[in-house]
Amino acid sequence: MKKVFYLKTCGTNKKIMTPLNLEDWQLREIKSSPVTEAELQEMYERTQSYEALFSKKSTQIKARGIDVQALQEKDYKALLLDHYSFLKRPVFITDDEIFIGNDKKNLEALHDYFGNQTV
Repeated sequence: MKKVFYLKTCGTNKKIMTPLNLEDWQLREIKSSPVTEAELQEMYERTQSYEALFSKKSTQIKARGIDVQALQEKDYKALLLDHYSFLKRPVFITDDEIFIGNDKKNLEALHDYFGNQTV
């Protein structure tokens, strides 16, 4: 099943998702329905890195005084499960691919996946 993990209050998420045909996708708003440990494990299996899933732009980093340089994989995992804002978003999961975040390279790959729809 194809899934999208996103934050509905994020303008960037809306901008990325709006032009895409997501009618056969399971949409998951992460603030109201946080990522489960099993879902995080599924993402990890595709990336082999919790750090790759971690948003270093989260406002919680400063609020909690987190030293990102000192974090290890187990720390990233714990933080990802602790607060929705630590997940880099949006996350698109297909049968065999994962697209994480809004960086240019990821958006180009997502664009290719959706068959050159505007992203």
